[in-house]
Amino acid sequence: METMALQAEVRTESGKGPARRLRASGKIPAVVYGPGIQPTPLTVNPTELLKGLRSKRGRNVAYELTFDGKQTLVMVRDLEVDPVTRDLLHVDFLSVAPDKAVSVTVPLATTGRAKGVVKGGQLNVTLRTVPLLSPPKVIPEEILVDVTGLDLGDSFAVKDLVLPEGVTCTLPAERTLVSIQENRRAIAAAEAAAAAAAAAPAAKKGKK
Repeated sequence: METMALQAEVRTESGKGPARRLRASGKIPAVVYGPGIQPTPLTVNPTELLKGLRSKRGRNVAYELTFDGKQTLVMVRDLEVDPVTRDLLHVDFLSVAPDKAVSVTVPLATTGRAKGVVKGGQLNVTLRTVPLLSPPKVIPEEILVDVTGLDLGDSFAVKDLVLPEGVTCTLPAERTLVSIQENRRAIAAAEAAAAAAAAAPAAKKGKK
C-alpha cells in the first residue's frame, strides 16, 4: 500500500476562539503524538485528510505527515466531528513505525457463489469486519473470502485466512467467519408444497 502525503503547520494558539477562527479559514486543529515524538499542536487542511478517510481504507490509511521541516508516519487515532453538519472539527494523529504492527479493523467480504448456495443453502457471514495486527504500510484494504468451494454444512474459519506477511488476525483460530447452512424457510416451503400436493388427490376423492 502507498502512503498519502499530508502537509501540516505547527499551531501556536489554542482554545475555542482560535479554533473557531481556524475552521472559518478552511482548516482544522490537530495534534500529533506517539513514541519518540513530542505532542505537537498542528493545523491541517481537512480536504487533504478527507481524501484518505473517504477512501476504501478509511482510518486505516497511513499518512506521511510533514510539519516544521520534519516528516513522520502517522495514522488517525481519533476524530471530532460536528454532530449536525458532520464537518471535521479536530483530529488526533498517532506516530507509528513502518515495521511495527498496529491494531486495526478491516472489512470482510465474500466473492463467488458457494456450491451449497447453488443447492439451495444459505450463505451466513458471521462478521463484517475482522481485527488485525498489521504494519501500517501493509494493512489490507479488505479481507476477501472466496466461498465458491463451500458446500452445505461447510464453513470458513480464521485459521483459513491467507494474510499478507507480517499480518495476523487477533480472533481465535477456530472462529467461524462464513458458513453455508440449510435454508430452513425454503425446506419448510417445499415440505408444505409437497404436503399440499399429496393432500389434493385425497380431497378430490372425498368430494366424489
